[in-house]
Amino acid sequence: MQYELRYQVIEPKRNSYQNVIDRLGDQPATRYQEATLDVEPRENFHYRPTWIAGRELYDPRYSALRLTDPYTFADPRGFYYTPYVTNRAALHDEFGKTLGYLEDRDLLAKLPDAWRGVLASVVIPLRHYESGAQLVSVAGARFAHGTSVEQCCTFAAFDRIGNAQMLSRVGIALGGGTGDVLTTAKQEWLDGAHLQPLRRLTEEIMVVDDWAEGLLAIDQVDALLYPLLYAGLDERALLGGAGPYSLFAQHLTRWFADQRKWLDALVTSWREDPEHGAANTGHLDRITQTWAPRAQEAAAALSAVVDDRLNGATP
Repeated sequence: MQYELRYQVIEPKRNSYQNVIDRLGDQPATRYQEATLDVEPRENFHYRPTWIAGRELYDPRYSALRLTDPYTFADPRGFYYTPYVTNRAALHDEFGKTLGYLEDRDLLAKLPDAWRGVLASVVIPLRHYESGAQLVSVAGARFAHGTSVEQCCTFAAFDRIGNAQMLSRVGIALGGGTGDVLTTAKQEWLDGAHLQPLRRLTEEIMVVDDWAEGLLAIDQVDALLYPLLYAGLDERALLGGAGPYSLFAQHLTRWFADQRKWLDALVTSWREDPEHGAANTGHLDRITQTWAPRAQEAAAALSAVVDDRLNGATP
């Protein structure tokens, strides 16, 4: 008896999951859409939050900034778990290679004294700022309404602790493999006069009730610190004999550009929302007026120290 193997093509009864079909119809969908659209629960919760009984576990009223439909916002990067992890693994692998190159050649130890001082007393202490910013992003991850917004906050929270780890690794390398630089950096964060405006501001933002305001307040600081200390010092480092600084700073500059993509898109969605756009614009303007001067004060204190140390420094 002879048997013949045959291939049989089974046509799918539908092209995507029901959450996508309900919104877009029965058509092929991207992985991002399948992992995002209407994933957050909306009903049949077991209990209300004990600390605020008038809210649901997932409730748009945790922020004054509202979207009629949170899924009108989409992450321009298309990040859900898998592409996010893949992308960040590559980023940290590249950073590890850069740091390995610097360590193998002892290049951080060969930095001019002025640049070593900037690293130890200004840049490395910012690992504590990144940890504070991580908690602000965690608040967004918990209280944001809609998976499309919430998962961006979640990824930003992981990014922040990753940034803190990168700065910590640079500090350990700068200290020749010891934790001495990190100990000094922590003391600077606690007591250094130039860091107290930033520390005070970070701690006040951490306890803001409105998760979106906290996120945007930290962004006011980011928008000054990252151009000042990373991209802004790149050419100065290269011309000042501090090429190793430029090599590691480029990774943080790239992260900040990536962070801007989703946050700028979210602000645009808030402003252009058909129902809440006008109110959102008023809240956004108030947030800027409240926190931008504080951010400028904190950045100015750091800028003054950087300029004082680097002006007149010789390679």
